[in-house]
Amino acid sequence: MDFGTIIIMLLKGAVVSLEVFAVTMVGALTLGLLVCFLRMSKYGVLSFLAKAYISVMRGTPLMLQLLLVYFGPYYIFGISLSSSYKLIAVFIGFVLNYAAYFAEIYRSGIEGIPIGQYEAAKMLGYSRSQTFLHIIFPQVVKRIIPPVTNETITLVKDTSLAFTIAVHEMFTIAGEIAARERSVVAFIIAGGIYYVFNLLVAWAFSKLEKKLSYYR
Repeated sequence: MDFGTIIIMLLKGAVVSLEVFAVTMVGALTLGLLVCFLRMSKYGVLSFLAKAYISVMRGTPLMLQLLLVYFGPYYIFGISLSSSYKLIAVFIGFVLNYAAYFAEIYRSGIEGIPIGQYEAAKMLGYSRSQTFLHIIFPQVVKRIIPPVTNETITLVKDTSLAFTIAVHEMFTIAGEIAARERSVVAFIIAGGIYYVFNLLVAWAFSKLEKKLSYYR
């Protein structure tokens, strides 16, 4: 197999990896904020459930969670699903897992805001939602960019775990090529693509952090 063919095959797999990355970022950031609110809720039951969810998601391997999401419907409920469910299962597993991490990142950012800012906003006539959206949340975004960057870089690499349920993302294809050709060239190229992708992620978050530098 020539070098050009290997590149083309890996790039096709990279498209799937990018899909997993994009869906996970959108879904996990959104769900994570909801879980964060539940975690900080004054209602004990809601707070307990959110804590339990976060504990389980962070305390068990992502690979195991992917297997449960994929095989669970059949072995637990007897539901037969088509092969196209593989990618959906990856989306669900990744979103559920990363939402737990983002929830704790959000919480640390929110709890780091001085209580005086809430009191000042109240004196100025802001509602609780206005206070959060216009005063608190922009500062939270600034504070959480470094840990979110770290999690995002980890996510880029974790997309390779989709091979667990035979989703043909870049790492899976690299492994198949390496086995067929008896060469590590495909792995080296795949590693380079992951690295470049993470450089772009780090650069994008760095630019965002600079734009929000007026929040001190």
